[in-house]
Amino acid sequence: MKDKQPLVQVKKLVGYLDQFEDFSIAVSGGIDSMLLAYIANRFSKANVKTVHAYSPAVPEAAFERVKEHAQLHQWDLHIINAREFDDPNYINNPVNRCYFCKSNLYARISEHSEGEVFSGTNLNDLDDYRPGLEAAKEQSVKHPYVQVGIDKASIYVIAKHFGLSELHVLPAQPCLASRVETGIRINADDLGFINKVEEKTRAFLPDSKNIRCRITHLGTFLEIDKLPETNLFQRLSNNLSNMCEQEGRIFSGIRAYQKGSAFINGVTHG
Repeated sequence: MKDKQPLVQVKKLVGYLDQFEDFSIAVSGGIDSMLLAYIANRFSKANVKTVHAYSPAVPEAAFERVKEHAQLHQWDLHIINAREFDDPNYINNPVNRCYFCKSNLYARISEHSEGEVFSGTNLNDLDDYRPGLEAAKEQSVKHPYVQVGIDKASIYVIAKHFGLSELHVLPAQPCLASRVETGIRINADDLGFINKVEEKTRAFLPDSKNIRCRITHLGTFLEIDKLPETNLFQRLSNNLSNMCEQEGRIFSGIRAYQKGSAFINGVTHG
């Protein structure tokens, strides 16, 4: 990408945002929505509200990241409960669980917002199976990155251009519920365990970008992008086995990370 390209894309993005007087941005804590909030709050003329839905499905690190950036950059941050755990369709974890999650999220944001609701969806997301996009369509949520032609690679470049050092090295971080195999009911205890395993593994293997604790019908698996050497692998395996044993869970081993272990009919997610 040429040096001027990030500025050209940001100018187009701000031009799109400035069509609106008021809008709210659904901010998850990932790079896409965080960068959108940064650009909107820094450059747009609109009244911008940043909304984060905190729940057991949100990694604690993502929640803290949103709060820290909101304070640092003086965002108008609203923390809400999307109440997806009140929805049996979400709890039952069907293959389109994300549809019910996003339906609840966008409905709650609309209750707290004036004007439009924006998401951090980018061009690459349109090529994946994302039931949440249908929920967004039904509730008239807009996707500024898509409107101006910005993809994931560009988002990382723009974040780096503005010196957002934490964001431009941030790996994809889908919600914790995406680690639970389709058909296994979503519950807060499982999600808390997943978060704990991933945080401990991240501290143990700081150079690993993609770490997933998967709750499956065959037990608990850990997936990492780079399998460590034998001694480290064994120590990690023993630690995880002990963690599972303490909570009455079956530890089924460590395996290579696969983008979106979808669990059913080839459908993939985080």
